[in-house]
Amino acid sequence: MTVHPSPWDEDYRRRGNLWGGAAAPLPDLPADAAVLEVGCGNGKTLAALARRSSRVTAVDISREAVALARRRPGMAETGLAVADARHLPFQSGAFDAVILVHVAGHLPAQGRTTIASEAVRVLGPGGTLFFRGFSVEDMRAGKGTETEPWTFRRGDGIITHYFTEAETADLFAPLAAVSVRTHRWRMRVRGRDLPRAEVEGVFRREG
Repeated sequence: MTVHPSPWDEDYRRRGNLWGGAAAPLPDLPADAAVLEVGCGNGKTLAALARRSSRVTAVDISREAVALARRRPGMAETGLAVADARHLPFQSGAFDAVILVHVAGHLPAQGRTTIASEAVRVLGPGGTLFFRGFSVEDMRAGKGTETEPWTFRRGDGIITHYFTEAETADLFAPLAAVSVRTHRWRMRVRGRDLPRAEVEGVFRREG
């Protein structure tokens, strides 16, 4: 399958490692769990996953992002590939855990549905899916040109969708919801405390 260049390629070429700092809290994973990160970017979350499991695979649609992730220490044993999250090149039930951190929100509604379906497909029985995306309560919600309800396009062509808890639960409805919650904190910008918010979901495939 051919993966076409995305606006993310230009962003990574221009700005390098877009995502820094510590990775967000992740679910507990067995040391031998087969883990897939969908939309790994420059490897911020991937590096944390690799410290938890010896069997980690990651994909991103941006070749530039994958190249940056490969340069991180400890990535030699990690399977990295350029792939479209809407058409994952893996067998059904291949993974014990699937991680989606700020990737589904960069797709339109149909794309979000497809990426969720693919994530569910590759998750094995008893497996865990971890989701994180920006909430409608986040300070950036409403900024840019609205292309769909709660979906806004930035000047660089990248869209961001802002989730509700109910929407997140529905998106992964084939799985059992362990928890779906909104994580809130404050960010100080130019002397003002502004609200940041993400929806976090943990789901399990029964059976």
